[in-house]
Amino acid sequence: MLKIKNISKKYKNFALKDISFEVKKGDYFILLGNSGSGKSLLLELIAGLINANSGKIFLNDKDITNYKIQNRKIGLVFQDYALFPHFTVKENLLFPIKNKKTRIEKVNEIADLLNITHILHRFPEKLSGGEAQRVALGRTLITNPEILLLDEPLSSLDVQLRSGLRHLLKKINQNGQTIIHVTHDYDEAIALASKVAVIDNGKIIQQGDTDSVFKNPSSEFIANFIGLKNFFKSILHKKDEKSFVIADNNTKICLLSDNEEGEGFVMIRSEDIFIYDKFTESSALNNFEGIIKDAVPSRLGIEIAVKSTLLFWVLITKESYLRMNLFEGKKVWISFKASAVKFLKT
Repeated sequence: MLKIKNISKKYKNFALKDISFEVKKGDYFILLGNSGSGKSLLLELIAGLINANSGKIFLNDKDITNYKIQNRKIGLVFQDYALFPHFTVKENLLFPIKNKKTRIEKVNEIADLLNITHILHRFPEKLSGGEAQRVALGRTLITNPEILLLDEPLSSLDVQLRSGLRHLLKKINQNGQTIIHVTHDYDEAIALASKVAVIDNGKIIQQGDTDSVFKNPSSEFIANFIGLKNFFKSILHKKDEKSFVIADNNTKICLLSDNEEGEGFVMIRSEDIFIYDKFTESSALNNFEGIIKDAVPSRLGIEIAVKSTLLFWVLITKESYLRMNLFEGKKVWISFKASAVKFLKT
């Protein structure tokens, strides 16, 4: 549906470099990256607010690279909402509609979808952040865009409002609306995206479905960005048809790998590591004794830092933490299977 091909753009002291990706009809496509990575600049290029120095943009196989914003059938919701302050909510929603016969019908339909019927008479200064966000979203949706562009739509909302809007955006996408959403928030991407592209310093460094990107990061930057803590510089060795790495020059870790011998990184998800309060026989090839150095509550349970020859992070439930009577300074054992270890060759 949307195809971005080799787009480059110099802007002040920054540049987007050779950006390419495709967004299919019905996708919820998230551009994920830190502040200053080029996410918003890329949205402005897609919307037609600025022109690229090189490359092409296609929508439904039509070259729209040089089309004006009003001719692209692409809607952009700005981060600051950009509502008309002297218009009521209803007047803001009515503004983009040219067909007088369907104006009121469309406003009522959108207001009902976004649950803003009760505030149609208000002016923007009387709206909460969540209400203003919904009105801005409605004013764009009412034009029936082929693609909806969202610039950090949840960043200025509190936790409760963020959850409600996240649910609404998912519903809008499930109704058939194609969405491109930029954010720096990994949790947003996990909750909403069907496809994701990670952007850093003006370049897309990995893209695909969320499982392929987040479970198999292709670089140290992505691993760090998504909070993968068990990520170690390593050298891969093969002996007697078995694979192992020496991590941080001192720790042997067994794994399954068809990579050639050489330098790289190994990664182990914290939820794939098991912790015991005493040595326990298991089929896992990787077993380490260590001391608990820290325990941090997280969204999914308790993250425990275990210092062995390496510092490993282990994720367990709060119930397991209490049942095993774990605490800082306690001696424990950890284990993980060879199949849980991923090797990234450099």
